[in-house]
Amino acid sequence: MVETRAKTFRLYWQTSAPSYRLARFNVGLKSPDNAVVLQILTITFPFFALVLCGFVAARRGMLPMPAIPGLNAFVLFFALPCMLYRFGASTPIAQLLDVSVALTYLLCGLVMVGFVVAVTLHGRIGWNDAAFGALVGAFPNTGFMGVPLLVALLGPRAAGPAIVTILVDMVITTSLCIALSRLDGHDAASAGRAVKNALKGVATNPMPWSILLGAVVSALQIEFPKPVVQTVGLLADSASPVALFTIGAVLARSQMMAQSGEAHAVHWLEVVPVAAIKLFLHPLLVLLVGAGAIQMGVPLDRFALTVLVLLAALPSASNVSLLAERFGADNGRIARIILVSTAAAFFTFAGAVALMT
Repeated sequence: MVETRAKTFRLYWQTSAPSYRLARFNVGLKSPDNAVVLQILTITFPFFALVLCGFVAARRGMLPMPAIPGLNAFVLFFALPCMLYRFGASTPIAQLLDVSVALTYLLCGLVMVGFVVAVTLHGRIGWNDAAFGALVGAFPNTGFMGVPLLVALLGPRAAGPAIVTILVDMVITTSLCIALSRLDGHDAASAGRAVKNALKGVATNPMPWSILLGAVVSALQIEFPKPVVQTVGLLADSASPVALFTIGAVLARSQMMAQSGEAHAVHWLEVVPVAAIKLFLHPLLVLLVGAGAIQMGVPLDRFALTVLVLLAALPSASNVSLLAERFGADNGRIARIILVSTAAAFFTFAGAVALMT
């Protein structure tokens, strides 16, 4: 029965959605074969290889631990904002203001948060740990990994939906989970203060402002002097390699801190299920909700839905570990979930690309 329904849905998707061109090859909407998966891996491999390089460099001491915050600062305040600005400025304003994309992705994010909290809130895991477990299960690594990876796979058009999801995750999903984390022995006023602090953090984060500036430039067709454009371009070009390398270093640092005795032992049952939910349930939910919305007449572009599904198939965002540490959650557990999801995504993401494109 399940197989029959899957074939029926697949037939609907094949006959009603156009095939999309990847960076250097065409893949029809059909069951992936070994050659297709291998072709996809040739594109995705360098991205995950850079994460591995950062992980190894930190684990072996080639990258000193005090240097990691500096790399983070460079990516967060210089390189990544320039990359997001460039994508925003070159993306039609209609794509950046696509309400159907934002609402579809937001609905799935809220369902994911509620589901992960419901299945993990028990025993040793209270509201604080369950909330950040939900955030790590619903927040993909879109900024550091998703935007450059999907642009490489699907072309510049993929940047628009990806940027929309960054705003949704940073403003709404993160604020909601931080508020939920304060319910563990705290009152409603504490939760309200946590939301205000989260929104204040968003306001001081350069990424939303760089996206907004790019959108304004796109809408008004502003042209900056060539030296300014070239400077922004150099910083934007450095964002992907440095960000991916930094992800690996941050994962290694979190793992080493957890292993050094600063955190208690974490059972695999507290890690693997959430990582599996992130890599399998999240993209499946986005696919089903998006396809259902299209069936009901919602003006959701099928290409945008493909981008949303592949974003949901990405590993967990590495910055959740920093948030968990700041708010006193079990950072050892969060770091392990991010590490497992990142390692497994090398294979699962390639499979998702092969199925969706």
